[in-house]
Amino acid sequence: MTGAGTRMGEVDALRSRLHGAGYVADRDLAAAMLLMIDLGRPLLLEGDAGVGKTEVAKALAAASGARLIRLQCYEGLDAHAAMYEWNYQRQLLAIKLLEHDDRPVAQKEQDIFSDRYLLKRPLLEAISCEKAPVLLIDEIDRADEAFEAYLLEILSDFQVTIPELGALKAPEPPIVVITSNRTREIHDALKRRCLYHWVGYPDLKREMAIVRAKAPRAPERLTAELVAFVQRLRKQDLFKSPGVAETLDWAAALAELDAVALDPAQVSDTLGVLLKYQDDIAKIEGAKAQTLIEETRAELRRLEIG
Repeated sequence: MTGAGTRMGEVDALRSRLHGAGYVADRDLAAAMLLMIDLGRPLLLEGDAGVGKTEVAKALAAASGARLIRLQCYEGLDAHAAMYEWNYQRQLLAIKLLEHDDRPVAQKEQDIFSDRYLLKRPLLEAISCEKAPVLLIDEIDRADEAFEAYLLEILSDFQVTIPELGALKAPEPPIVVITSNRTREIHDALKRRCLYHWVGYPDLKREMAIVRAKAPRAPERLTAELVAFVQRLRKQDLFKSPGVAETLDWAAALAELDAVALDPAQVSDTLGVLLKYQDDIAKIEGAKAQTLIEETRAELRRLEIG
């Protein structure tokens, strides 16, 4: 029997592999990912945009050496765009070439509707791999509820029936990560088939580790100050708080400007990297930015950081 200590050791080992792939995961996320792999269940990640949900799948694929297949969801996404389509242009050309072929019609049809004329979209690609890939179904909340219902069938047994080819079943079920920005509620039927994890904004220590891993050019003092500034910024009354992705972009921008610490003028000049709405920028630039910088430095001194 596997002991609890051994399982926790596996969680820590997975965290270490993810860190090596550039993703700083906390323990509960790593535990959810390990259960996803062990139980063969999809993992539904919900959270605000920019907190790193998509990066989870990318890092897992990199850490495990698996192929990453991504289905980006959008309004109006249908089964054909997600699963497969026939290459009609090539089929029409083949039909023209077969006009003088003396073989029976059934054989000609079998040739026309063969695998070489099949355009595999992400879902079919995922269940066609000999080795289990990581299938990322990104931003499922952007797709229509009808597509959710279709997805339930695919996730139940990882099999699809193509009328011209018959049933195709995955040799090895893919590792499925589903993300949602929660712009709408996901149906309970889909949630029940998944393990669930909420991805929130990281705390100060973990976000600093993320910036060090992803933006190593930023000096140590600048990293501490800009992360603490962003953490404080998320407590302001903004239309859209900056995510981790924006923190990384800002770190790269300030490093490009050779900044070694936060400067009020530079902060105001580069707020467009961090904030994406003019009303939010107007609230923060100028005197407010200066105040936040001072509060940030006081907080770092209190924590003895930087």
